[in-house]
Amino acid sequence: MIVMDSKAQLTVDIIAKVAEGRITIVNAAKLLSKSRRTIERHVKQYQQVGIQFAIHGNSGKAPPNKTPVSIKKAVQALIKEKYFDLNLLHLAEKLETDEHIVVKRETLRGWAHDIHHVKRAKRRRSNARKRRERMEAPGLMMQMDGSPHLWFGDKKHCLIAMIDDATSEVYAEFFPSERTVGCLKVMRDCIETKGVFKTLYVDRAGIFGGPKRCNFSQMQRACEELGIEIIFANSPQGKGRIERAFDTFQDRLVPELRLNNINDIAAANAYLKHVFIPQFWQTKIQVKSKQAPEFTPLSKHINLDNICVIKDHRKIRNDHTFSYGNKFYLIDSPLKHSIANQKIEIRNTSEKGFTAHFAGREIAVSEVNELSKLAIEDLEVQKKLEVLALVEKLGNVSKASRQSGVSRDTIYRHLRLVKQGGPEALKRQETPNLRHKNCVDIGIEKAVIEFSLKHPHLGQQKVAHKLTEALGIDVSPNGVRSIWLRNDMNTTALRIERSLALYESA
Repeated sequence: MIVMDSKAQLTVDIIAKVAEGRITIVNAAKLLSKSRRTIERHVKQYQQVGIQFAIHGNSGKAPPNKTPVSIKKAVQALIKEKYFDLNLLHLAEKLETDEHIVVKRETLRGWAHDIHHVKRAKRRRSNARKRRERMEAPGLMMQMDGSPHLWFGDKKHCLIAMIDDATSEVYAEFFPSERTVGCLKVMRDCIETKGVFKTLYVDRAGIFGGPKRCNFSQMQRACEELGIEIIFANSPQGKGRIERAFDTFQDRLVPELRLNNINDIAAANAYLKHVFIPQFWQTKIQVKSKQAPEFTPLSKHINLDNICVIKDHRKIRNDHTFSYGNKFYLIDSPLKHSIANQKIEIRNTSEKGFTAHFAGREIAVSEVNELSKLAIEDLEVQKKLEVLALVEKLGNVSKASRQSGVSRDTIYRHLRLVKQGGPEALKRQETPNLRHKNCVDIGIEKAVIEFSLKHPHLGQQKVAHKLTEALGIDVSPNGVRSIWLRNDMNTTALRIERSLALYESA
């Protein structure tokens, strides 16, 4: 059985008519858009083998370089079960290195399309932007940003990275979140490896001194001390080098971490720095620069331990103490002059805690343990007992009063308390129901309460006026207000609620 398409059928029909003499060779060449020689060759073949001449000789035959079906099925099974989150180029590399299967990229594309499993790149329509060429030399500009993502495990972590605009050399590390400490750590690694760069290109996040923290930023302060200029990007596309780097990290690094069963930050950082960046990034992404690097060697007088840290300032009190982290600290270093009301610099590092510095010199401090309320009460009782012991030793209250500075009435009162209840009776007793001598008379207060509950909608001025007119009670509006506050009826709603409760109970 011979199967032909419409084009082959037209060719057979025209060639048959030429062989029968019904169409000339010139007209047949025009109809089929072929040369005269080709038409003559087709006519000769038609006369020899018939319509078989229109079918290609390899039709229906398998090509000699066809990949076996078993390999195709094995690769498709690996895509579904093991390499489901790899792109085609990454997949071809992993098949060659780990599975020892060499398949071309386009062949892989067809096999992946057959099982409807192709990882596609994100395509978004965006505004047209002017292309900015790379910097001429390394060290002129570094771009920095953080990328929160599910890099490994079931919890989001942040990859903070810094990339050279000229060569795409990258410095990166995983952290629990995008914080100032992580940015300082990555910047320090870059400076220790290469030297001080010229500019830092970042977004307008608060960490770098953006609008949320425009007055002060630790990163901005550290860059100023190192002589690095910060440039703020107006859009993510402005710092496209680091943004595209994160796309590559998310596309390549996430499957690599999963295939190596990495689920913690320490192992992820080790794999990133010692395997992924040297073996993949430096060989396939990083480019060479034609000009010499512009990194400035770190000066001997600059100590990164004093720059790449979190710095705070606290005011020193008159007694040479200061507070930090909800605790009090005392300056122990010997000082020639008082530094009260001056500012002390606190340098906080996550590993060593914090150190205190004044005028560029580290000073020794110690924590001050404040006495608790219970300890203060015990101390007061001890002082009272010491006065009573002095009375017993001298045998005279007047002499003990003169030496201790405590009045005789107080000493006699303490003696009575100890006689009645022992030393425990000397503790300060709370008297919540004690009525102050300046309070209004209890009878006036009861009259105000009763009148207010009968007329809960009246204000304090009207209540005072009515009571003065009707009952002759001399009370001011502020006095009415204080009575209401003392009895928790200072609002109309509270007075109505209490009035209704009183009416229901009656």
